[in-house]
Amino acid sequence: MRSFASRWWVIVAIAAVFLALMFPAAVFAQPPSPLSPATSSARDILQLHNIIMGIAVVIFVIVEGLLIYSIIRFRRRDEAEVPRQIYGSVPVEIAWTVAPAIVVVILMILTFRTMRTAAQPPSAAQNPLNVQVVGHQWWWEFRYPDQGIVTANELHVPVGRPTSFQIESADVVHSFWVPQLAGKVDAMPGRRTWISFTVDEPGTYQGQCAEFCGAQHANMRFLVIAQPESAFQVWAEQQTAGPVEVTGDLAQRGREAFFQSACVGCHAIQGTNAQGKTGPDLTHVGSRRTIAAGLLENTPENMARWIENPQEIKPGNQMPNLDLSQAQIDALVAYLQSLK
Repeated sequence: MRSFASRWWVIVAIAAVFLALMFPAAVFAQPPSPLSPATSSARDILQLHNIIMGIAVVIFVIVEGLLIYSIIRFRRRDEAEVPRQIYGSVPVEIAWTVAPAIVVVILMILTFRTMRTAAQPPSAAQNPLNVQVVGHQWWWEFRYPDQGIVTANELHVPVGRPTSFQIESADVVHSFWVPQLAGKVDAMPGRRTWISFTVDEPGTYQGQCAEFCGAQHANMRFLVIAQPESAFQVWAEQQTAGPVEVTGDLAQRGREAFFQSACVGCHAIQGTNAQGKTGPDLTHVGSRRTIAAGLLENTPENMARWIENPQEIKPGNQMPNLDLSQAQIDALVAYLQSLK
């Protein structure tokens, strides 16, 4: 009896682990979650997920139920004789071959249907917004070719209007993924991939690189800010207007420090001779919500920490420690924060 009790707890533990793996959002509730879709593509993916998980649960319950029944019904008893062994049941072998094959075919058809729906590009009549996505180690560059906008780690899209993405990589393989909006799409060097979706509701959605791309892979994040068409147009006009004029002595000194240092070799500020392509475009960096690819909130304190020693915050990134004085850092922070 003690042996049976120990086996029972093992079965319960296995079942608990299985359910935790199948429904992680219910056990470890953390945003962003693909279980809260905000586009038709994400809803189609969730529906497919639910069907697959439902079938898996049914199979799990049947198999584990038979296992538990067998343990209880046919457990060894000292006074009992060894049961007669039976081999080669043709009906059983046919059943356990045909049944899984049918399940696999059904799932294949449903998967192909979902993939075809998700890959359907918007028509020209829908007036899609075109965005070029470039993955870098370890940050995201977003280009709006029709509007002439270049930004980093913060993607703005209009609600109710399709957005078509052309995705590529500047170095290694990355993966563009916004769990609540669409499936994962690889960003590969020397090759372009595509995805499109239409956001239904205004809000801020978290994105993440979903392909291991180096030491700071987990810190390669971005935001998708979905806003009404009118608000998006206001944002686009602000981005194309160029940065505001620098005012204040501290910010003026920061501007001088920026253009006299190595910053101009890596970063671009539109309307100036800073046209570097290695790092993020800083034209409107002061208006962004985060810095360091979503690692830090964009505050003067965090900006100062980042400029002082970027390797301490994000080891391995391509921004070097320039050994600036505190006065230079304060001036640069004032200048960068004024770029809105």
